[in-house]
Amino acid sequence: MTNAFVINGGKPLKGEITPQGAKNEALQVISAVLLTDQKVTISNIPDIKDVNKLIELLGDMGVIVEKIADDTYNFTAKDIDQDFFQSETFKSKGGGLRGSIMIVGPLLARFGKASIPKPGGDKIGRRRLDTHFLGFEKLGAQFNYNPADGFFNVDASNLQGTYILLDEASVTGTANIVMAAVLAKGVTTIYNAACEPYLQQLCKMLNRMGAKISGIGSNLLTIEGVTYLGGTDHRLLPDMIEIGSFIGLAAMTGSEITIKDVKYPELGMIPDVFKRLGIKLELRGDDIFIPAQDHYEIETFIDGSIMTVADAPWPGFTPDLISILLVVAIQAKGSVLIHQKMFESRLFFVDKLLDMGAQIILCDPHRATVIGLDKQVQLRGISMTSPDIRAGVALLIAALSAQGQSTIYNIEQIERGYQHIDTRLKALGADITRI
Repeated sequence: MTNAFVINGGKPLKGEITPQGAKNEALQVISAVLLTDQKVTISNIPDIKDVNKLIELLGDMGVIVEKIADDTYNFTAKDIDQDFFQSETFKSKGGGLRGSIMIVGPLLARFGKASIPKPGGDKIGRRRLDTHFLGFEKLGAQFNYNPADGFFNVDASNLQGTYILLDEASVTGTANIVMAAVLAKGVTTIYNAACEPYLQQLCKMLNRMGAKISGIGSNLLTIEGVTYLGGTDHRLLPDMIEIGSFIGLAAMTGSEITIKDVKYPELGMIPDVFKRLGIKLELRGDDIFIPAQDHYEIETFIDGSIMTVADAPWPGFTPDLISILLVVAIQAKGSVLIHQKMFESRLFFVDKLLDMGAQIILCDPHRATVIGLDKQVQLRGISMTSPDIRAGVALLIAALSAQGQSTIYNIEQIERGYQHIDTRLKALGADITRI
């Protein structure tokens, strides 16, 4: 029997909530421990499935993993078992975890070879891994895909720095290529590099370990290869997707919520995009305070035309918050066109929202027009299934604002990205039960 959440919605919440460490940063920096035989300490690690699986995978490979606090681990990658990569265990564990692709770059850099099972993960459209492999090839790696056992085998005994123009500004692709390049001979320049805060964090961490990376925060990274990296301490940023989700939750349920320790300068345009929907928020120290609002009105463009919100690579609006924004717009006054450019099936959860009473026109797989209800009509609770992590939380927010009872199945999807979400929401006064 799979787990589900039962939610009795329609009640305002109140209180403080602290965002977890950033999931997407965790997958990168935890993989980076493979670049050194010295101890690396990482704190603010979220306790979620995708991250725990990666930590477990490192342990299976021979990394010494010590948990020294709830959110803090020591990693020492002194002796790595090379045979493990051809094993069935690796195939089943590595294949079930999209983040496992992130270990390839560090393994290539340090050991000159790697293999990886074909990865799984979210059902949000095609997520190509070409960017990763094209980058490795440019650095001099040879790879072959063996359809018989489903493994990619990569040989990189002689990585050479080079000029790389990425075909897309992929965050994981950039991170993986950076980790491969830090120990390559000579200079690597990566143009059209992703510049998300997570990636900046990874580059700063690698520099503390002895790497020579310049251009951090821009889309042109220059990496001067070094022969050895040492240990370091690293603290993850708070998860901006959680912060955005909580801003949306507060507005939709008319709640007064304080989001603690948000590292505001690293949020880019996220707060501004929520403000465009009419949501009031203020910065108090490093906390975001959202007052209880009965009403929020979507701005129009200066010429009066309908507001459009689209996702884009950083510093644009992150695609991970598009689902949340769409749900929050349901109870705004006014209309907005939500344009999800990067993934083609992320908007397919709107059928559940229509069942709840939302007014949404799905234009095509990438675009939806939301006609705000201005809280004149409450959504009604229904039974539904979560298709992916972000839609799952968007549906959870809708359920908390709806009248009556909702049940959300397949919450494993939500828990891949959000730690102890039910207990944390209960602390704000949410009526949510796990069954």
